[in-house]
Amino acid sequence: MAKVKPKKSLGQHFLTDLNVAARIAATIDDCPDLPVVEVGPGMGVLTQFLLDAGRDLTVVELDSESVEYLKQGHVGGLKPERIVEADFLQLDLASLTGGRKMCIIGNYPYNISSQIFFKVLDNRHLVDECAGMLQREVAERICAREGSKTRGILSVLLQLWYDCEYLFTVPEHVFNPPPKVKSGVLRLRRNGITDPGCDFALMRTVVKVTFGQRRKTIRNSAKSLLPPGTAFPADCPYGALRPEQLSVEQFVELTNIIASLRS
Repeated sequence: MAKVKPKKSLGQHFLTDLNVAARIAATIDDCPDLPVVEVGPGMGVLTQFLLDAGRDLTVVELDSESVEYLKQGHVGGLKPERIVEADFLQLDLASLTGGRKMCIIGNYPYNISSQIFFKVLDNRHLVDECAGMLQREVAERICAREGSKTRGILSVLLQLWYDCEYLFTVPEHVFNPPPKVKSGVLRLRRNGITDPGCDFALMRTVVKVTFGQRRKTIRNSAKSLLPPGTAFPADCPYGALRPEQLSVEQFVELTNIIASLRS
């Protein structure tokens, strides 16, 4: 297999271990009827396993050298019309599957992995499952539960809509070029929630503001969300806590409390 020189600006590290690729491809075996969108296929190591499994696959790749490699037919069964040369973050995801629900998978570029998962969040009505590999610390953060110091904005927002599971760790030496950090594989599955129980746009703001001042208690960090002169309610059970201590359900309740004070 010919080598494609990766562009460092894309933050991409190409997976070379076939056993790891097979394990990642198998993470979406429980949704065999859904079309699959692979982000950043590179030289197609993961792609080949997805095709061999008979998946209805579209790949999205920004690197023109990788696109040319794929179009030359080095990955058996990958049709040229299913290779989309584009920035995944700028795509209308519905256009990739004709509006059908989908799985998203990939060896995600480290430098945009958080943005990819915000894209998944914004397209939760389309993305039933999302799995793949990214920097281990980011994967662990997404899956972190309340009480964990690694818990953050994506943890709360994604866990409202998805069951998030950290699956396994991948060492540095299975990539070309080897990254300086370990990677982690996770899987997100839609949990069936359609009504979050609060104004979700406001909840996003509450989560971002409180985690933006994560060393402060909720009582102090949420002040900026209240009308001038409005005190944070003394009887709120979350006032003395910090954001990483709150569950998703508690953030929903906090959002409703703040909404009532803003009305």
